[in-house]
Amino acid sequence: MRHLPNLICLFRIVLVWPILASIARADYAHTLLLFFIAAASDGLDGFLAKRFNWTSNLGKMLDPFADKLLLVSVFLVATWYGLIPRWLTIAAVARDVLIPMGALAYRLTAGPINGRPLISSKLNTLLQVLYVLAVISHAAFAGTAFDFPPLSIVKALEVATFVTIVFSGWFYVSEYTQRAVQVVRA
Repeated sequence: MRHLPNLICLFRIVLVWPILASIARADYAHTLLLFFIAAASDGLDGFLAKRFNWTSNLGKMLDPFADKLLLVSVFLVATWYGLIPRWLTIAAVARDVLIPMGALAYRLTAGPINGRPLISSKLNTLLQVLYVLAVISHAAFAGTAFDFPPLSIVKALEVATFVTIVFSGWFYVSEYTQRAVQVVRA
């Protein structure tokens, strides 16, 4: 049972291809279901790892990898098919490239990275997931009697997602720049 969170992460990685394929087929009801399962699996593996202390070094790498693979892939493919604006995807992908590059620079100049994801990053991931769910749901139900969510909600989530992308990226740069300066001074 100790490896269950890692297996759930692997399941989320396996779901990426069917999600992308369903977007390409414009089968948004199927996309919505698969993406919801993938998003729920992220919460489930985190809960299990923390609740039962089923953490591992593999899980510490696998979970963020699975999250980023899912979100970056969906953002890129959904943008390709006109569901997500290009500017938002550029911001999201730039943030997700900047953070590991910054981590590598920190590792090379200051030493091991000891820390946990920032609250702003967790909020950003949550808003990205909610935004994708809203975009796909809106596409799935467009033109039906059940038009949900309204476009105004999708646009509000779009703006909120962008704001958290900018702020979480800024907080990472600021936090680890300060840490690096302290290490270099010591």
